Amino acid sequence: MGGQQRNVQPFSDEDASIETMSHCSGFSDPASFTEEGPEVDEEATQEDFEYKLKGFIDLTLDKSVKTRQAALEGLKNALTSKILYEFILERRMTLTDSIERCIKKGKSDEQAAAARLACLLCVQLGSGIESEEILKTLGPVLKKIICDGTASIQARQACATCLGVCCFIVTDDITELYSTMECLENIFTKSYQRETDTNGISSTHNTVLHINALLAWTLLLTICPVSEVKKKLEMHLHKLPNLLSCDDVNMRIAAGETLALLFELARETEADFFYEDMELLTQKLRALATDGNKHRAKVDKRKQRSAFRDVLRAVEERDFPTETIKFGPERMYIDCWVKKQTYDTFKEILGSGMQYHLQSNEFLRNVFELGPPVMLDAATLKTMKISRFERHLYNSAAFKARTKARSKCRDKRTDVGEFF
Repeated sequence: MGGQQRNVQPFSDEDASIETMSHCSGFSDPASFTEEGPEVDEEATQEDFEYKLKGFIDLTLDKSVKTRQAALEGLKNALTSKILYEFILERRMTLTDSIERCIKKGKSDEQAAAARLACLLCVQLGSGIESEEILKTLGPVLKKIICDGTASIQARQACATCLGVCCFIVTDDITELYSTMECLENIFTKSYQRETDTNGISSTHNTVLHINALLAWTLLLTICPVSEVKKKLEMHLHKLPNLLSCDDVNMRIAAGETLALLFELARETEADFFYEDMELLTQKLRALATDGNKHRAKVDKRKQRSAFRDVLRAVEERDFPTETIKFGPERMYIDCWVKKQTYDTFKEILGSGMQYHLQSNEFLRNVFELGPPVMLDAATLKTMKISRFERHLYNSAAFKARTKARSKCRDKRTDVGEFF
């Protein structure tokens, strides 16, 4: 008889996770695709890139939770970094099935990662039939998780954002739009009811879910017909100010910015729009814009005061502080609350890939009315490119300037933000 054989597992679940995560890290920064370096075979590089992506798609079915989650993150990072329309189009059904399985059978982090990936699929595919099919498949699953009180808050909030964004992209189906808004309303309006005797609305572990549902609902309101906008204004304009008393600073800011957007829409739909409780509302907004409550963290107070100065100007003076967004040789002006809400939503989804997508993603360029992508020749791109050494010098100088300015503030024991 031969010696006893030992079972050897050459590639364990843990090894798979480590291997997958190491590949994923290569997709973490969009800038990594445009760094200077020796000339390479672009076709071979693209083939290698797609080979890795195919590997990630296969690994979304792996037995290991860590491996599946790392694969989802790898795909997400790749989709924020490059336009992969053709690649996704060929594998849309496979990807949708994998996402559906991860949301249905996964837990917390995996469900959230799958929902974020679903968002990016629709952002890449745009407002065509393909995105409609994705929403038809995933919509019921997302709604089920959002309404499931036993599911993790992290999964529910990611699903709420995903549902809102995917529905925004697939704008043709008005029935689905209203159904989605109702689903999100059922979540965030629970914050209306959480009133206490003395401190307004208390913050709970569900608050972060309510914030995401409110922001997703607000995004969808921006594409509603005028008749529906009027209905929503009647339903929410007198209740939303209650959320300004919430303990959570992010809920206060979300409610304030939603109010500013509602006032903007109301004034667009009715030239003689009149709000009965204007004096009481402006008092609340002014108090939040100058809040000096010692029990609140300094960072929260600064963030809140900055946001509510803009909200107060919008409600009281119909003013909006225009912001300029630069990407490549182009620039875009954020000049109203509707545009700000839309930009902030996609910036949250795309992260550091937002500028790249503003340059190259036809769907996003249509949303922001930027026209077709600007084609630049190699010579122009070369003149725009900064060498690594020049970038290093610039960053060093900027860092020294910041350090010097902060040192002065520390020496004088001043906190400029506290005086405004």
